[in-house]
Amino acid sequence: MTAPRRYAVVLPAYLAGLLALDTQVSFRGQLVLGVLTFAVLAAAVCPLSTLVRAQAVGVVLFATVGEVTGSLLWGVYHYRLHNLPLFIPPAHGLVYLSGVALSRSIRARAVVWAAAVGAAAWGVAGLTVLPRPDVAGAVGVPLLLVFLWRSRSRATYAGVFLVVAALELYGTSIGTWRWAAALPGLGIPDGNPPSGVASGYVWFDVMALLIAPWLVYAAGGTLNPKRWIRSSGHLLSSIRRREPIGTMSASGASSRASVT
Repeated sequence: MTAPRRYAVVLPAYLAGLLALDTQVSFRGQLVLGVLTFAVLAAAVCPLSTLVRAQAVGVVLFATVGEVTGSLLWGVYHYRLHNLPLFIPPAHGLVYLSGVALSRSIRARAVVWAAAVGAAAWGVAGLTVLPRPDVAGAVGVPLLLVFLWRSRSRATYAGVFLVVAALELYGTSIGTWRWAAALPGLGIPDGNPPSGVASGYVWFDVMALLIAPWLVYAAGGTLNPKRWIRSSGHLLSSIRRREPIGTMSASGASSRASVT
């Protein structure tokens, strides 16, 4: 099964509480929150299909690489204790499942339009009216819009964008993390949070959707990853009918599922 609709409310609520708790604890407290969040992710993926579980794992893996690169190495943003909290990797998996559930809870076309209009308006505002210039963020917005326009998984990406946007605004407002005023080494002004931050999440999701069949295959599953990636016809359609993966096109049920 794909992510239940209740995940669109339950998981973001957990994440909001998690970020609030983080502002009140020490490093040891973060470790406890990390163990708890891994447990929540495990419980969330337990009733799901093998492929969706693999997608969530893929998001965690790629997002962790992105977090280490963007925060610890490049310094584009910093968490409150200038570390990578243990709860952040599994939280990315919960964000993905929240976005998938949101894309199923509202009409796909409405989710996509809400994300596209919201991202575009945010990007323009960062260049015009927001008190902190957001050039770097605005650069990332067109990438997101391309995925929302062209990808058959646009509804999932749109749902993830809406969840990410809410959590980014919330997390930065309470001080869980803070984005640098300019990209280190480049000097390009960046928002707090930047409007294009969700484009990074899109890449996490794209890579996770691509690697998920291989993870299933490596774990002893019967899914043929090469056939999955090559095919855009009968195989994907039949899998979607038997085992939905939470990725639908904005044009409705007549479109075939896809991994990109």
